[in-house]
Amino acid sequence: MTSRGRQPQCWPDMWVCSALSRALTPARLRRGLLSASDCHRAAASPYAASAEPSRVRALVYGSHGDPAKVVELKNAELAAMGGSDVRVRMLAAPINPSDINMIQGNYGLLPRLPAVGGNEGVGQVVAVGSNVTALKPGDWVIPAGAGLGTWRTEAVFGEEALIGIPSDIPLQSAATLGVNPCTAYRMLMDFEQLQPGDSVIQNASNSGVGQAVIQIAAALGLRTINVVRDRPDLPKLTDRLKDLGAEHVITEEDLRKPETRHFFKDMPQPRLALNCVGGKSSTELLRHLAPGGTMVTYGGMAKQPVIASVSLLIFKDLKLRGFWLSQWKKDHSPAQFKELILTLCDLVHRGQLRAPACTEVPLQDYQRALEASTKPFVSTKQILTM
Repeated sequence: MTSRGRQPQCWPDMWVCSALSRALTPARLRRGLLSASDCHRAAASPYAASAEPSRVRALVYGSHGDPAKVVELKNAELAAMGGSDVRVRMLAAPINPSDINMIQGNYGLLPRLPAVGGNEGVGQVVAVGSNVTALKPGDWVIPAGAGLGTWRTEAVFGEEALIGIPSDIPLQSAATLGVNPCTAYRMLMDFEQLQPGDSVIQNASNSGVGQAVIQIAAALGLRTINVVRDRPDLPKLTDRLKDLGAEHVITEEDLRKPETRHFFKDMPQPRLALNCVGGKSSTELLRHLAPGGTMVTYGGMAKQPVIASVSLLIFKDLKLRGFWLSQWKKDHSPAQFKELILTLCDLVHRGQLRAPACTEVPLQDYQRALEASTKPFVSTKQILTM
């Protein structure tokens, strides 16, 4: 019973999971065809009353360290549902660099241990408590904040910890919606008043944020100069980024060459640079910025400091800023974050924002996914499927 003396609208586990498994075919998930009516039909089964609880599995770490060594797949129990709680069956959850950093213990936000890994993903509502009004069984939801622990098959969350999203977008887009595209959109909108035709330069352009920047910039009429590390599959990567809307794709080595400035003579000097690397790469971005421009740092893959020459700061009056989505959420209301999410969903609906290149990996094969996530030159995001 809930605190108000009413039973939550809860479906018995085993039968419902079996019914949902039949409905959740990969093709239907990718097309977003599982609807609330599918779930209501499952809930109405006369066999539900005799069902037993289903097994919940989660990727848990009890100490900080190498993810391959400290993360374990364990059985877990569902928390009891209260009136303001929502029971969610996770569908898919990516492995992001921030997830790895959090497990290693060197991220700006660390959950209490032991903790379930994963800050992002998409799930489907299975049941809601009696006080829940914004969500219903069958809805798709994503985390409202970091640290929720999405690498699990099922969980009970407070309603305020979730944001409902349209269920008619592709599964991979939904699973990767709440971190990288949000970061890309806010950096493009919040630091310089860019107009159609203006240009943006970024490094780590093959990253999840980088791919989102390319697409959102194209939707806004902005032109992009995209810097990547040299690699064996560079022509293939270049073609893929240009297919997303990249105007120029160039290597770190080529960006350092003096003659490169003539390569961009057909477009205005960028007033915004987006840095996820640091070190020499960030210095080169600064060198190509227009006077008065801004470089926003949101990552440090090289694990080296940002170095800005005195002459660039004095004679070009460049600005150095930082961005962290978790801080942006603290500074803005849940309604504003929901508005951001729906803006991105609209871009997905219009075909202007696709998920990054992804490799789907079953939850039980998590070791393979973690290993791939830490390899160099991997341009696909690992997504755990439940």
